[in-house]
Amino acid sequence: MKLKNIILTTALLVGFSACDDLFDPAIENHKDVVDLEDMPSWATGLLGHAYISNPLGENANSWKFTDVATDDAVSNDVNNSYLKAATGAWRSDNNPLDNWQYLRASWQYLNQFLEISENVEWAKDEVASELFKVRFQGDAYGMRALYMYHLLMSCAGWTADGQLLGIPILTEAETVNSDFNKPRNTFKECIEQLNKDVEKAIEMLPDTYGDLAAEGDVPSKYTQMGANLSQYNRVFGDHAKNRMSASVARAVRAQAALLAASPAYSEGSGVTWEQAANFMAEVLKNLGSDPIAQIDPTGNKWYEDSNGIKNMVAGYNRPEFLWRSNKNESADLEKDQYPPSLFGKGRVNPSQNLVDAFPGLNGYPINDLRSNYDAQNPYENRDPRLAMYIIYNGSKAGVSNSVITTAVDGNNNDAMNKFDGASTRTGYYLRKFLDMNVNANPSNTTNGYHIKPWIRYTEIFLGYAEAANEAWGPQGEGTHGYSAYDVVKAIRQRAGIGENGSDPYLESIKGDRDKMRELIRNERRLELCFEGFRFWDLRRWKVDISKLNETVRGMKITGNNYEVVDVEKRDYKDYMYYGPVPYSEILKFDALIQNKGW
Repeated sequence: MKLKNIILTTALLVGFSACDDLFDPAIENHKDVVDLEDMPSWATGLLGHAYISNPLGENANSWKFTDVATDDAVSNDVNNSYLKAATGAWRSDNNPLDNWQYLRASWQYLNQFLEISENVEWAKDEVASELFKVRFQGDAYGMRALYMYHLLMSCAGWTADGQLLGIPILTEAETVNSDFNKPRNTFKECIEQLNKDVEKAIEMLPDTYGDLAAEGDVPSKYTQMGANLSQYNRVFGDHAKNRMSASVARAVRAQAALLAASPAYSEGSGVTWEQAANFMAEVLKNLGSDPIAQIDPTGNKWYEDSNGIKNMVAGYNRPEFLWRSNKNESADLEKDQYPPSLFGKGRVNPSQNLVDAFPGLNGYPINDLRSNYDAQNPYENRDPRLAMYIIYNGSKAGVSNSVITTAVDGNNNDAMNKFDGASTRTGYYLRKFLDMNVNANPSNTTNGYHIKPWIRYTEIFLGYAEAANEAWGPQGEGTHGYSAYDVVKAIRQRAGIGENGSDPYLESIKGDRDKMRELIRNERRLELCFEGFRFWDLRRWKVDISKLNETVRGMKITGNNYEVVDVEKRDYKDYMYYGPVPYSEILKFDALIQNKGW
């Protein structure tokens, strides 16, 4: 009995000792900056956080579909935050487009990383250690530039006193003793900081990652550091593919320049259309001396190659992709977007507005008599991209290639407004991104492989076309050997537009900057639809407020009758060309000035 009591007492003492650790964690669980200098795997965790918070999103199925806040689409989900924002609920304290806090938090991690990275022993091999330091620092600078670009899109704007402001620029890690009440820097200063970070990234990083075969292939900027082939491949080889690279950093700079040169920002940015065009051209050099000839012939429908995506090796990029997510195996996207008859929720409903933007097969806009558009047979002889991106009445979809009937007199829930929360409100369902080999039937679900391009070359080509047209006119080439006209011609040829090998509409406007601008913007709308561009494009272009508030329309089909109907009004105010600084931040820090109107 005494022995039992002794054992019990000992166990209790041990237990109480363990409890002490619960309330006072062991010292080894507390890491400060100095500790991380001796723990490279922990130090890289700071950098890894940047990828977790990547504003482009990691998950291949994580499309935000901000299009439902534009004239391109609506949602049949009444709780959709973008739907609410578009219909009058967009406020500085209720902003579904807000990315301030999580990007600023990750910015702090990047600054912390840059400060400690100098003193970390990244490898026992001194040369390899130096190479790792350079790579990781370049990665951090590039990601910081990416954050800046996305913060400027969402938060930059004009204040009531006439300043074009961006965000507070912080290039050093904050501590508990820091002054957190920092004013916003000017938009111009933010762009200048972004460009500095990009230049650092370009200086440090390779254009692309991958194992090299011969000593002579190692770039000189690394051989000057003493690197041999083995050391280079260890740091910059295949295992590092799909991280921030010099090419990606250049693309971020080009995207930011296009934003800064646009009408909404040009007055206070100090960036010209010519600079934007040149930065875009720098990215397109990745494709060789004749980028136009290297446009991916299947780049506008990459998602259809299900087997190619399934078999894609880690880090491998299709010709259309500059940067991408990891591949994802699921049926989530199809479950959300398939029509109800295919066991989907039909969440995103493309608009008649968008459908009308697709030209006739011969290239003429459908409001031009030469397009041969037939209002009672509206889907015939149209731009092939219409059928690639949108499911309309009579389309076939799904594993059984089923006919989808969206007419109001249809006999299932695919019919327009048949069933609240699942049936289309516009007469259309989304097709783009979906794998038609996926079966969403809950009793027999089959998954598919998806991938999300973070930066597509088509976006860069269209960015070049937009900037080049403004800088040099439709056929001006600058110093690059190709024009806005050349880009648009190639993209429309890829789409299958034209007649007898020509594009008569394009030829008719190739000398008119204004009409070319309209066409480029429309091509951008079509090629990049549902990829998160339209909301921001309309704002940086500073389109008329009536365009922001264009009523979303749908197609009501009854028998053989086609009737365009109003579906959803937009409610934007003229100050909403620019997003707000979060209200919570304004309350905390009186040095922050809010954008006008918010």
